[in-house]
This record gives sequence, C-alpha cells and structure tokens, in this order.
Amino acid sequence: MNAAANPIPVKIVVAGGFAVGKSTFVGSISDIDPLTTEAAMTKASEAVDDLGDATSKKSTTVAMDFGRVGLSSDLVLYLFGTPGQDRFHFMWDELVRGAIGAVVLVDTGRLEACFPAVDYMEQAGVPFVVAINAFDGVLRHHPEDVREALDIPAHIPVVVTDARHKAAVRDTLVGLVRHAMSMARQPVAQ
Repeated sequence: MNAAANPIPVKIVVAGGFAVGKSTFVGSISDIDPLTTEAAMTKASEAVDDLGDATSKKSTTVAMDFGRVGLSSDLVLYLFGTPGQDRFHFMWDELVRGAIGAVVLVDTGRLEACFPAVDYMEQAGVPFVVAINAFDGVLRHHPEDVREALDIPAHIPVVVTDARHKAAVRDTLVGLVRHAMSMARQPVAQ
C-alpha cells in the first residue's frame, strides 16, 4: 500500500483564553481554508462572557477551529482550536481526545485567562507548550516571567510566537512535537 495514500494523522490542540489568537494561529498555517464555528457576539453574551479588553471583537469560536497541515506525503497535522469562553469548555474533552499535544496560546495582557487552559492540560496529562502571542510584534513580558506568573514547571517549554505569521506558527508546532516526543520517551512513574 502507498504511504502517500494513507498519511499518518497527528492531532494537535490549540487552546487558550478568549481572544488570544487561536483562530488566527490555526488559519495562518492551514493548507486548507480552516473550518471555523464563528458566531456573532451579541448583547446577551456581554452578561455571560468576560470580554476583557477585547471589546472590538465581533465574533467568537463556539465549538472549534479546524485546520490541516501536510508536512510530507506520509504525515499530516490536524489542528483543533478550542473555544475560549468558559461556557464552551465542555468541548475540550472531545477536542483533546487523541491529541499528541497542545499549544496553550497566551496573551500577556490577560494572563489570568490562560490559567484554565494550563490547568486543563496538566490535569489531562497532555504534553503542551506555552506560546506567548506577541501581538503587533511586541513582547510585553520575558518568557521566564510568564513561566513564573503561570507557575509553569521547568520541563514545559515557554516560547514566543506570532499567530499571524506562518513561520512563527510552524516553529511553535515543531517545538510542541519535539516536546511531545521527548515526553513519550520518558519512563512512566510507578
């Protein structure tokens, strides 16, 4: 059987708080037009969702974003972006099932919005990297300061990315795959 006809699928989750750039991250590298489940922000959601400083946002992901990245004829990444609002976190269990790892995207202007994603990945035992989204190319805080603020253990990579740029997203995904592979090689504690 031809390997190109049956590429190995690798599932990766992109998680984080509301408006950190998850949809942009998936869309900037996807080989296909990403599948999105965007819904218009409404007045009714203002009483439910904490918009923080993202008040100009007109739509939001309500189920997931989906993208595909063909790495070679025998390997393809499937990217699943999670919804950011707390009321949609019930979707995360389904999205994480079968994933080799996750990128937790962070907006340093709203670090508190990142705690649920970090906590979820730690509790689920999913290998992950923390990726600081440098909005407008500006890095407000050093990665080690973010590590300390989020109480990220030393073995979890904290990297800088820009969700709008394909090369930065690619580098983040490569770092995640390397981290997930190194975690898979570690002996299981008894």
